[in-house]
Amino acid sequence: MSAEGLGGVSAARGVVGVPTGALHALVDQVQARLADPGAGVVVGAADVGEVERIARRVEALRLALVARADRQQVHRRTGHSSTSAWVASATRGTGADAARDVVLATSLAGEGLAATRAAFDAGDVSSRSAGIIASTMDKLPETLTEVERAKVETSLVQKARVLNPGRFYRAAKFALANAERSAQEVAEHVEAQLLDQETRAYRLATVTMQDLGDGTTKLQALLPTFTARMLGKVLQSMTAPRRDHLRKAAEAALADGQTAAGDLADGSVAADLHASTRTAPGAAFGLAAPAESVAFGQAATGVGAQRSVGRNADWADIDWAHRRGRALTELIEHLDTERLTGKVAATVIITMTMEQAVGAAHTAQIQASVRESTGTLLEMTPSVGAASTDTVTLLSASAARRIACQAGILPAVLGGPGQILDLGRHHRFFSDPQRTALSVIYDTCAADGCDRPFAWSELHHQHPWSKGGFTDLDLAIPLCGYHHRLIHDPHHRHHISTDSRGAKTVYFHERAIPGTSDQVGAGAKSVHVRGRA
Repeated sequence: MSAEGLGGVSAARGVVGVPTGALHALVDQVQARLADPGAGVVVGAADVGEVERIARRVEALRLALVARADRQQVHRRTGHSSTSAWVASATRGTGADAARDVVLATSLAGEGLAATRAAFDAGDVSSRSAGIIASTMDKLPETLTEVERAKVETSLVQKARVLNPGRFYRAAKFALANAERSAQEVAEHVEAQLLDQETRAYRLATVTMQDLGDGTTKLQALLPTFTARMLGKVLQSMTAPRRDHLRKAAEAALADGQTAAGDLADGSVAADLHASTRTAPGAAFGLAAPAESVAFGQAATGVGAQRSVGRNADWADIDWAHRRGRALTELIEHLDTERLTGKVAATVIITMTMEQAVGAAHTAQIQASVRESTGTLLEMTPSVGAASTDTVTLLSASAARRIACQAGILPAVLGGPGQILDLGRHHRFFSDPQRTALSVIYDTCAADGCDRPFAWSELHHQHPWSKGGFTDLDLAIPLCGYHHRLIHDPHHRHHISTDSRGAKTVYFHERAIPGTSDQVGAGAKSVHVRGRA
């Protein structure tokens, strides 16, 4: 860093009167050692981890300064309209980033987040995780006592220390359980959070199109995350490298003039998309499709078109970009992947309890019927709460039921009629039912530390098929493309652990290669990858 830091302030002057020269000298010393080819530096995970801890502590200090500046209304001295405008000017950052900084800084500086603030100051948690804790604590029921709130915060800080932000964000949804509240109350709290998030995401959905005048149109879309991941799965299935033989055959047929474009047999992406938009099958479990799922073509005729009920009650009040966003959202939700190559690979799998699937009323009927016929009172789980998906997204039970009304439901009572889960030596490749069964156990690639969703994974034989291995469910390991290649790489070895649920975790290590300068001793080096989500 030059002598003149951000804002034109000399680095030698320090922060709030404390000299920072020693810190800059330390950074310069480390950089000089890295730049020295004769130093023989071998970088390890501990080195990067320590720099990350220092960066977090510096970030915590920066936000503490922002919080103090906000309390002192420093922006008024320089004519800025707000603290965020002042921060953006001082850091040469954007207004949006500065606004988020101010929100987090003021939240951490307030009362009730002492444990979070201490962990952040020590570099034990990241700013993103601290923000998740602050947001979660703010949404807790007002009926909680101070002792209960402290229990929740302590548990959140402990999880933030060991989970990456993606996995921690999902775990934080269930924070109320740490206050020892009932399962029903926790489920209702999670349901309320997810419903609020889903409603906001749906209302923010937009699609804009700009004709660039060169035969192309620029399409920009803001979609609910679950919807975007549904689209992502379909596109990944359509464009997978293993489909190239179909695409090439289709192109050859078209070149010879023998097959019309979009023919359902030509194997093209266009044909798949055409096939996938046909009328979806009937509702499952006898649940009627909601009134709001009427085709947009019927409800969006003209600017004055309205919807008086459902999630589009404000249809007449929104602009065309938001209407198109909602239309695309519903189009994607209604895509039928039955004819796509690799049906399961293109289908989002939602895992939910029977009570969540049928709702409270039907659950009560089932419970009463069983009690009348057998005299047994079934213990039922809450009909609300979070349903999980194989794209690592949480859905409210309400949203999961709505989607289930337009799609068939595959019960999670796996291994039923026609769903043979152990194929032995009769088949080399794992089947769609096996993949569906595994989606209940895994949400990511099985490699230690990998956060790529299960939906992206390929199924690997724990014991190689070429050496007599079996295509059985308990021997399947979902690995993303990178780790599937790595497990067959002779330069790496691996070992596998299995937990009580049957989920396997694969740990990779690089084999020692004699004569290489980067070896640490004579042993093997672990391969460190992204934090698991």
